This record gives sequence, structure tokens and C-alpha cells, in this order.
Amino acid sequence: MHRLRCIPFMLLYSLLCTLPGVRGFAQTSHASTDNFPSYTLRIPVDEISLTFHASDASGAPLTHLTATDLHLSDDGKPQSHIALLESLENLPIHAGFIFDTSTSMTNDLANNRSIILLYASRLLRKGVDSAFVMQFDTETLIRQSWTDDDVRIAAGAAAVRMRQDHLPLTSIFDSLYTACRDQWPADRGEATGNFILLFSDGLDDNSHANLSEAVDMCQRSRTAIYAIANRRKSSFSAGERTLEELASKTGGRIFYNPQGDRIWKDLQLIETEQRNQYRLVYKPSEFKANGKFHRIKLGCSVKGAKIAVRSGYYAYARP
Repeated sequence: MHRLRCIPFMLLYSLLCTLPGVRGFAQTSHASTDNFPSYTLRIPVDEISLTFHASDASGAPLTHLTATDLHLSDDGKPQSHIALLESLENLPIHAGFIFDTSTSMTNDLANNRSIILLYASRLLRKGVDSAFVMQFDTETLIRQSWTDDDVRIAAGAAAVRMRQDHLPLTSIFDSLYTACRDQWPADRGEATGNFILLFSDGLDDNSHANLSEAVDMCQRSRTAIYAIANRRKSSFSAGERTLEELASKTGGRIFYNPQGDRIWKDLQLIETEQRNQYRLVYKPSEFKANGKFHRIKLGCSVKGAKIAVRSGYYAYARP
């Protein structure tokens, strides 16, 4: 021990440099710290994290579920290895208010603005929540960046305009993909309730992304889509089917032709679902990071319980 301590530092350094794997590190250490490149270490993780909302038959949140109350399947295979089930109550809200400003939505703009004003003035909590306002047709335009100020959100909604210099086309999938990718950071330290309130008829005729790609990006950012359809429900509407799929696969809902007091009740429902959630972490059986889509089904044994959860995930190696 004493002899090792007496070895001059430079001699010990030279000996270390002869070892495989150390030589590169030693050589790098000569460089100026200003020239160090940035590296990201990516390690595959075989645990899946889900957030979901649970409510009773009356719509009130269920906040005391245990793992034994849940039935989880991954691609049809029952899953028993739940590593974590955590109740998240009174979460901060991060919301995106997104207006479809294509020609077909012209007559709905004033009503949609009033819905945003109602939410921002009565439900948004200053210093806790934040929201942004975006419009899209074939391109996206942020009218108000993230803020906790209801006055600024109202001004952003008032600034939403139908553009006169564009083709009468709509890129819903591109816009949702862009919003979820750019507005919600991939690595967040705190748990939040993330949702998009989408005002659209669901008709997309110009996107480069498809519906599954838009859903995937929403799922990655853990963002639920709630859609307002200012029409009565029709089984013949392709746009409504698109909105239904976007909402159901991201853990959201679609509201048809809300009027009067119904609007306020729908907004309160969104509020309740997003502020009170669960985080579930499980280890899928036979997990392989091959990019394959895995369909998730989550049920509850509590009588009358309803679960809102995203439809699945892609088995990518996670950072």
C-alpha cells in the first residue's frame, strides 16, 4: 500500500493509459473543457409508465385504488408485475387550446373562443397552471405561448383568425404532432395533467403525418386530446370518427355540440380527470425493444368504475 502511494502521479497516469478503454479517456482529458462534446447515454428500460384517470359511476374521481383492483393486459397478455401504483391528486395543469381555422370552421370561431375564456377565467390557477393558444390550417401559428395569465390567454384566443392567403385545406395530424413534440418537453421533473382542447371538425386533407403518428406523439408526451365538435353526433361523419379515435387513444374524450350549462359541465369533467390521476409502472412479460406497438387494456374490479387510459405504446428502447 505504501509503495503504491509513492508512485509519481505522471508514472501512474502513464500506466493507466496502457489499459484498454482508459487510453481514450486519458487522451480526452488533455483537451480543453471548452471543446468537450455532449454525450447522451441511452439504456434500454423494460418498464412501462402509464398515467390514467379512474372515476366512479357518478363521474367522481376514484383516488384510493390498489393494484389488486386493476386488471392489466399488454397485447392480450395479462400483466401481474406492477412495480408502482401512485395516486396523483390536485395536479398542475398544462393545457393547449388549439383552433382549427380552416374554412369549414369559420362559423364556430366565436363560440370556441367563449369556451376558452370560460376555462381560463374560472379554472386556470395562476402560479400553478399554464396554457398556450395555437391555431392551424395547413400551418401552425402560436397566438399565445405558455402563460398562467387568463387575460393573455383571452387575448391569444381573440387573435385567432381565419387566414385569407391559404388554400382551404387542413393539417390536423401534422399540427397535433408538432404541438405535442414542441410544447411538452420529453423529460419533465414534475407530474402534470397534460391535455389539448381541440376545436375541429376532424377533417384532415393535407397532413404528412398520419393519425397513428399523431397519436404516438401525444402518447409520448402523455397528452390527452379532448375534442369539441360543434355538431350533433353522426355515424356517417368521417371527421367525427377521426376525433373519436384521437380522443380514445390518448385517454381523452369528445364533446358533441355542447350548449349552455353543458359546456361548463364538460370543462369541469376535463378539470377533474386531469387533476386527479394515477401513475402505474409495470414490467411487461417478454419485453423486446423492437418498435412494435403494444395495445394496452386496463380494467377495474370496482363496480361502476371507468378508466381513461391511452391505447398503448411503441416498444422502443427508452433513454
